[in-house]
Amino acid sequence: MDLHFGDSKPTDEERAAVDALLGPPESSWEGADRCDTDLRWARGGREARDRRDLLLPGLHAVNDRVGWISEGALNYLCRRLTVPPAEAYGVATFYAMFSLRPRPATVLHVCTDLACAAAGAGDLCAGVEARLGPGSGVAVERSPCLGLCERAPAALAVRAGDPVRTAVSAPATVEAAVRTAGAPDAAPAEPPAVAAVPQAGDPSLTLLGRVGVVDPASLDDYRAHGGYAALRRAFALGPAGVIREVTDSGLVGRGGAAFPTGRKWQATASRPDRPHYLVCNADESEPGTFKDRVIMEGDPYALVEAMTIAAYATGAHTGYLYLRGEYPRALHRMRHAVDRARARGLLGDDILGQGYAFDIEIRRGAGAYVCGEETALFNSIEGYRGEPRSKPPFPVEKGLFGKPTVENNVETLVNVLPILTRGAPAYAATGTPGSTGTKLFCVSGSVERPGVYEVPFGTTLGALLEPAGVREGLRAVLLGGAAGGFVRADELDIPLTFEGTREAGTTLGSGVVMAFDDTVPLPRLLLRIARFFRDESCGQCVPCRVGTVRQEEALHRIVERTGADAADDIALLREVGRAMRDASICGLGQTAWNAVESAIDRLGAYA
Repeated sequence: MDLHFGDSKPTDEERAAVDALLGPPESSWEGADRCDTDLRWARGGREARDRRDLLLPGLHAVNDRVGWISEGALNYLCRRLTVPPAEAYGVATFYAMFSLRPRPATVLHVCTDLACAAAGAGDLCAGVEARLGPGSGVAVERSPCLGLCERAPAALAVRAGDPVRTAVSAPATVEAAVRTAGAPDAAPAEPPAVAAVPQAGDPSLTLLGRVGVVDPASLDDYRAHGGYAALRRAFALGPAGVIREVTDSGLVGRGGAAFPTGRKWQATASRPDRPHYLVCNADESEPGTFKDRVIMEGDPYALVEAMTIAAYATGAHTGYLYLRGEYPRALHRMRHAVDRARARGLLGDDILGQGYAFDIEIRRGAGAYVCGEETALFNSIEGYRGEPRSKPPFPVEKGLFGKPTVENNVETLVNVLPILTRGAPAYAATGTPGSTGTKLFCVSGSVERPGVYEVPFGTTLGALLEPAGVREGLRAVLLGGAAGGFVRADELDIPLTFEGTREAGTTLGSGVVMAFDDTVPLPRLLLRIARFFRDESCGQCVPCRVGTVRQEEALHRIVERTGADAADDIALLREVGRAMRDASICGLGQTAWNAVESAIDRLGAYA
């Protein structure tokens, strides 16, 4: 193990940031001032390994307090955790939200991804960069999707300090974004989560029914509106009974893979190896996706309850909520909800007097799309680079910390509440036999009323888009985000089910429905998708690392070649796309060609 440390020392502020997380150092090895009784001992073996998972929170602590991570701060954090500095450097440089070079305390992240690009993010970036040049005290960074697609274009200001301060400007103008960056504390308050739910007040809503109805900060209000009835029924059924209900309901994962949830839970619960872990994947980074954010901001206790049920069913006593670093309000709401639930005996050693112990740790992501892949997420929590692992073994066998782990996203977990309160047959009666229940769709782009919509599976694409108010000149709809595919404006009769979209040659993915009218330059949009995958590839496997670069290069040539034949580059794109799909380790590389392929074949792009 390389434990070579440089001579750089942390500043007092950097040291304070790390000590606030880890407590004061206990020896000179860890950075304490030497004294007569202090021996230069270091933690080792299991004790040292068990602290490695605090590396990502430690990097956040320094970045939040100072705005960037110096060599001295990294050295000090590594001493405290007995982590090789070379490895910690690899972790810190993996995430887009961290900087290992000096930068101003205030960073303005301006989204340039699909929905924001269609809403004028290019002009917004140019205007902001002209106003906030060198010497302004603000670093302007062009960012991938911020998960604020219903309010595009969007910007997020982060000002380092104790505490770190954040503010959102969305929909952003140049003036508003500049003001937000200059004074985050004085920025206008964000609209409530219910503003992103155009169907608010509809009595048919299931997953979104409490958003805008309950006070998201009040546990009592949540319980007055049916909260914790599902957990009480779970305790009455027992772990096996809960898994049976979930299996009979037909619930499948809502993150895109559509794996049967009951089978995953049963496979984890049956493993003799202990302990078991539960991981909630709230790192929704797919461009165009923001449904999990709305749930966490508008109904946070629902997720706490759902995680408790999932852990009880699978024999887990510790759960991790891995939450996007770009979601400051969701982070605040979830921290508050976890703290209140713990204080009221709904998390901890004896939940509801049933003798069952479970608690939740919240871990923040730091800007890495690939960490949405479950094994990359496990590596991230453990303090390693967020690179996907080869399978098998699968997470139900060896997941987080090498133990059986069940991983679900936010939407999947909150579906468990109506399954238990209404019963599996009633839940399965909604939707279709192959796709049961309701689905959340993130509708954005060229529509009048963007937001999160909840509809039963089997609803057609046209019926979903009608209440959203599609603008004149609809040219295409992107289903599933950057990893999904385009459909034509004359294909709106596609049923929104897993089986229906498969038959139509596309995918539901994570629930993105992004409409584009004829004012949006499609070639530039495809180039932005290619750039996204190139930037977000972890670089671990050759097909994805090289393929995403070659894909972007070919699209650059096609876009910049005015009127010339693009046949050779399209042939190259197909060859590269097949290689990525067949040989990449994870879904990022396997789907990086999907949207471009569908645009060429279904929309006639570049024809």
